[in-house]
Amino acid sequence: MIRKLFLVIVSFLGGTAPIVSADDKHSSGRSLPKIPEITHPVMFNTPEADRILAALQVFPADNPWNTDVSHWPLHPNSPNIIASIGADKPFRYNLDMSFILVPPHQKKIPIRIVVYADESDKGPFPIPDSMPIEGWPAAYKRTPALRSLSLDDVQRDKRNEGGDRHALVVDPVNGMLYEFYQAKKTERGWQAAQASVFDLKTNRLRPAGWTSADAAGLPIFPAVVRYDEIQRGMVEHALRVTVHKTRKEYVYPARHYASRWTDNNLPRMGERLRLKQDFDISRFSPPVQAILKGLKKYGMFVADNGIDWAISVAPDERIPNLHEELRKIKGSAFEVVKKPQ
Repeated sequence: MIRKLFLVIVSFLGGTAPIVSADDKHSSGRSLPKIPEITHPVMFNTPEADRILAALQVFPADNPWNTDVSHWPLHPNSPNIIASIGADKPFRYNLDMSFILVPPHQKKIPIRIVVYADESDKGPFPIPDSMPIEGWPAAYKRTPALRSLSLDDVQRDKRNEGGDRHALVVDPVNGMLYEFYQAKKTERGWQAAQASVFDLKTNRLRPAGWTSADAAGLPIFPAVVRYDEIQRGMVEHALRVTVHKTRKEYVYPARHYASRWTDNNLPRMGERLRLKQDFDISRFSPPVQAILKGLKKYGMFVADNGIDWAISVAPDERIPNLHEELRKIKGSAFEVVKKPQ
């Protein structure tokens, strides 16, 4: 994804109370089991992570990420906004946002903030030695030139790939999320360009004008397509989508823009897009149907500048290659919606 150098990056801290009980329900109505005991860091692409994630309430049920938008009214300028992104362009995904789950008492360590020190949340942070970097492991294993790299190689950016290098750490028991931009392990320890902390137990937004690792000032982890929810048959939250050109505006729940364009036909950061209800998903495989069902119910937020029509999928090797199927869907299958008055 393209990140504008002038982004302002700040965030907020939250509490540490447990977030779910055996009687809690997801916004979809699905009962949530008790979170399993977590005694060590758990990588996202494991059965153990699946069990934890199946019990995790990510933000309250009435949070924008968990809101059913299937009956929201159309934005009056929907056709022009869709055309500006590309009605004939293919839908696609980035195999990008990996994450790790940590126990409630994970040791916290300092991280050196090398760019936005005054605009980052203060550490220390619960960073395990095995914290994955964006794209690990599937995006690396599926790229011949990179498949020989170890996690340590990627953490240290041995190939000097650069890029956004997002790193996401989730503390399920305490309901906290830690997100880092351009994370890198060095001989001096971990460093990052920016660090953000989110409280998954609240609906609190950033102050107006503030951003995060995403240009829109939104968290990344809640928007990622995960293996456990594909297996359940539906992605039960809004997704994030990137587009090449955005407007110099933002709309709730976004808090920041990253553009100088003022054309009203361009999407704002936080613009809510939805897959049209009459779009036939029956011809797609179950994993793709799980994504498309979620897009009909929860939609997706314009969250950053980047490839047009690209959502984020966890780089989990258990998730099949979705490119061929998703690219059969064009931008014209989507519409812009607005919150009812």
